[in-house]
Amino acid sequence: MSNSTGNTGDKDITVVHLMRHGEVENPSGILYGRLPGYHLSELGRQMADRVAEHLAPRDVTYVCASPLERAQETATPIAKAHGLDLGTDERLIEAGNVFQGKTFGVGDGALRKPDNWKHLVNPFRPSWGEPYIDQVVRMVGALDAARDRARGHEAVLVSHQLPIWIVRSYVERRRLWHDPRKRQCTLASLTSFTYQGDKIVSVGYSEPAIDLVPAHLRAGAKPQKGKGTAQGKAFGA
Repeated sequence: MSNSTGNTGDKDITVVHLMRHGEVENPSGILYGRLPGYHLSELGRQMADRVAEHLAPRDVTYVCASPLERAQETATPIAKAHGLDLGTDERLIEAGNVFQGKTFGVGDGALRKPDNWKHLVNPFRPSWGEPYIDQVVRMVGALDAARDRARGHEAVLVSHQLPIWIVRSYVERRRLWHDPRKRQCTLASLTSFTYQGDKIVSVGYSEPAIDLVPAHLRAGAKPQKGKGTAQGKAFGA
């Protein structure tokens, strides 16, 4: 994070909300990762509209999203509610992983296949995909860029669960490797970073659309047959 002072004014208060996209239409339970063509479900669009209503009274002057369809579609009603053009930032994209395109539902045996074992040797890096520290670097860059674009106001960035949780863990000085079942980052949630000048001084969390989130997709929920496993969530969602 930048530590410059200059003419920015250390007393400027800026809030950057990192929002996770809404529910995705994915009847096959594919770990879609960065694959194109995965759009919001009807419920996901309701989630996006709900958060747009929640943020309508706020002083939002910048809205930006990951290039993936589900993030763009989530951000669109928020930008529209504030009369803003929607920006795109590649740094907000989902974490890369080698299991993209595969399924991880309960009982599918994906993690019992010997060909996959070589990707599971180091959960601390992690060995199955984009290193956690790389996610931190790009997400911090996106946060700081949004802070500069909305200085003295608020910004909304729509991204994905794993990158959001990783950058929050970094800011709050927690270890980056973690139990994916314990991530506090449900669908359509807001993880809000408050800056004083260039420094993050607090992190907040809210769930404006929690009543629309199915029980099996909430933090700590037990996996159900045909739904996704905690292992699947570890690789991105």
